[in-house]
Amino acid sequence: MRLYPPVQFDSKFCLDDDVLPDGTFVRKGTRMTYHAYAMGRMEELWGSDYAEFRPERWLRHGQFVPESPFKYPVFQGGLRVCLGKEMALMEMKSVVASVIRDFDVDVPGGNRPPKFAPGLTATLSGGLAVRARRRTGSASPHGTS
Repeated sequence: MRLYPPVQFDSKFCLDDDVLPDGTFVRKGTRMTYHAYAMGRMEELWGSDYAEFRPERWLRHGQFVPESPFKYPVFQGGLRVCLGKEMALMEMKSVVASVIRDFDVDVPGGNRPPKFAPGLTATLSGGLAVRARRRTGSASPHGTS
């Protein structure tokens, strides 16, 4: 989701004059937009390997440590965090756990990155073709081998 966020940018309006953490003055009524798609690819934030799939980047001493929602704004941060965040994460974990347990999943042509298709909510142009094969010895959907 860091590289392919479902909502690639979002805007907010400043209610009062304010100063950003870096010292930038923002006048009341100013529209501020952040681009989660671009932020997920910033070498300054994620390192020179920003484009690589490295799940271990989320671990510290073997434990999962989430990034700041302001560095990783897929679900936004602060007072306006996504109401569906926890449900979305639980659904994702449930699906991944059930698929990984019973299937080997391959992405044909997996050396090519998916083509991002921007919109109100982002998708992958042409979808993402995968090949799923039931693992030998795994239970069938009805509980028998």
